[in-house]
Amino acid sequence: MLTVLRTCTLAGMALCVLLAAPETRAFEPFSPLPESPPVPTDNPQTPEKIALGRQLFFDPRLSVDGAVSCNSCHDLRRGGADGLSLSTGARGRVTTRNTPTLWNAAYQTAYFWDGRAASLEDAIARHIVDPAIMGQPDPDAAIVPLRKLALYRKQFSTAFDGWRPVKYRNAVHALAAYVRTLATPRGPFDRYLEGDVSALSEAALRGHRLFVEKGCAACHFWVNFAGPVPGLVIPMGEGFYELFPNLRGSRYDDEYRLLGADMGRFHIDGREDHKYLWRVPTLRNVTLTAPYFHNGSVATLEEAVRVMARTQFDLEVTGDEVSDIVTFLRALTGEFPPPESMTVP
Repeated sequence: MLTVLRTCTLAGMALCVLLAAPETRAFEPFSPLPESPPVPTDNPQTPEKIALGRQLFFDPRLSVDGAVSCNSCHDLRRGGADGLSLSTGARGRVTTRNTPTLWNAAYQTAYFWDGRAASLEDAIARHIVDPAIMGQPDPDAAIVPLRKLALYRKQFSTAFDGWRPVKYRNAVHALAAYVRTLATPRGPFDRYLEGDVSALSEAALRGHRLFVEKGCAACHFWVNFAGPVPGLVIPMGEGFYELFPNLRGSRYDDEYRLLGADMGRFHIDGREDHKYLWRVPTLRNVTLTAPYFHNGSVATLEEAVRVMARTQFDLEVTGDEVSDIVTFLRALTGEFPPPESMTVP
């Protein structure tokens, strides 16, 4: 499948492209998080499947050495990430890229920093057999520990029909169903968009204006601040990307290893013009997911704003501008479920 690429090189360019797209509903650059994300027809949401997925999410048995669970790297109580530049997976292997949040991930159209997974199901299936993540040698090996447990045999039977339902595909589908419940609606900016003018402070309002004027909204827009949602302009499986760094030659290139050996989308399709193309990440809950960028090289959000202004738009932002933009970004933190729902069931 062809990938839709939008390199965010000019402020507003992506917005103009989308405004011109045929057969779309009225375009709003920012929208509150919907009540539920898109759900594939071959994996409908059910309470039984979601409960099984939650059980699996916290279970280290899915890793080859029983040492890590999905929650080890995507800690739901830490914004859906782990606070590390690079994560440590099974057998002590270190990942090559920073762990992105799973909160609101169901509103994306593609997964991984390079967009190589076309769905949540695809991404989860790849995670389990990735040597640096869960480390399982193959799908069959991953499911063996689950088949030995009466609890899982019962849960799989309840969630899925068929003979011997403890299958890799079913485990993946259950995990995806659970991840689709990980949403953080009703943040201050959501409430502001819904008409509560008191939801944002004056500093946040100034930050929002700067966010648009400086060009950030060229890529970080719509419900997830990561470009189009699945099915609207871009179908599921096709990515929305930005060139990073777009403008080379700043001190940040070396300081934060922005032009290193990892060249993003290029490693997937080998296209020269896809070097350093990265899937646009969500900005929801971004104040909780430091460090930043694909390599986790930037420790603070304030510095990340300065880096993006310079490398994407050749802008130097003042201290006050950075403070206001970060204040606006704090308003993208949504409401989380009760703490007990984010621990081992």
